[in-house]
Amino acid sequence: MYLLELAGTDDDFAATEAASAASDVTVVAGGLATAETLSDRISQLALTHRVSDLLGTAQPTVAAARETLESAALHRTGSVAVRARDVRGATGVSTQATERELGSVLVEAGFTVDLEDPDHELRVVFAGSPSVGDSPAADVASGADAGACAIGWLATDPPRTFTERAPTERPFFQPGSMDPTLARALVNIAGAQPGTTVLDPMCGTGGLLIEAGLVGATPVGVDALEKMVQGTRENLGTLIDEEFAVCRGDARRLPFADDAADAVVFDAPYGRQTKITGETLAALVGDALADARRLAARTVIVGDRSWQTVAEEAGWTVTAHFQRRVHRSLDRHILVLER
Repeated sequence: MYLLELAGTDDDFAATEAASAASDVTVVAGGLATAETLSDRISQLALTHRVSDLLGTAQPTVAAARETLESAALHRTGSVAVRARDVRGATGVSTQATERELGSVLVEAGFTVDLEDPDHELRVVFAGSPSVGDSPAADVASGADAGACAIGWLATDPPRTFTERAPTERPFFQPGSMDPTLARALVNIAGAQPGTTVLDPMCGTGGLLIEAGLVGATPVGVDALEKMVQGTRENLGTLIDEEFAVCRGDARRLPFADDAADAVVFDAPYGRQTKITGETLAALVGDALADARRLAARTVIVGDRSWQTVAEEAGWTVTAHFQRRVHRSLDRHILVLER
């Protein structure tokens, strides 16, 4: 069993992404989930910060954490550092007191303490209630509302390189470009991995395609504007080593054969950023979704409103719907669609 420390405040969304690289993902508290098995893609996740070999869970108190550690089978030797964390400050537990208390347990068990370069790091994570929607991809453990403490040996702490790929640092940039952390989560949910083809029919500056390429998928982009096509080509050519293809075209009538892609993922035009009327925008998105259904068995669409009715009218089944606050006047709606 593994412990996943989730990023952000939308546990359902983070756990759904985690399910692309792990099995039986279950949210156990705010910012914490467990998984039965992991694939080698776990380090590609955007919203899972750390993964540990789970020793046990307890009530979110120092005493309960100590009792859980004392009863656990440790099966390790060498030096250790205890790192405690109170996720989102939800429990008010003293992390310093926790590290001292559980460190003393490990010393009594024969470990030495090395805070600079330990052989092992013990993660002690306290968390409150989860923030979880109704996605079927992420279960919620019974009693998760009460919060929990989870203890485990750190297994992987992937480097966070997303800030190095900020949209403003790319060769071609336009205002409104998607944050690479969200883009990575979306392509993972869509199923991007080596051996797959991921299509963005409204690719803009190529942010989604960059992340798809970085996890090993073949990115294919289409945009109605030649400026965006050229800019995406420049960005992909600079940032990924994989093969890619980008062309000018109409998202409603794409120049590809049926089932040409494994997944479609795109950020639909936002009403406040386009001159298209609301009715015509709905028709555009509906036609794009209908053609996407011809091309792939799964689509992930992002928009400033829920396109659920339009997606269903295009023949899709909506398997998950997330609503994420961007700022006071803008929410992003994310739909996961299955053919």
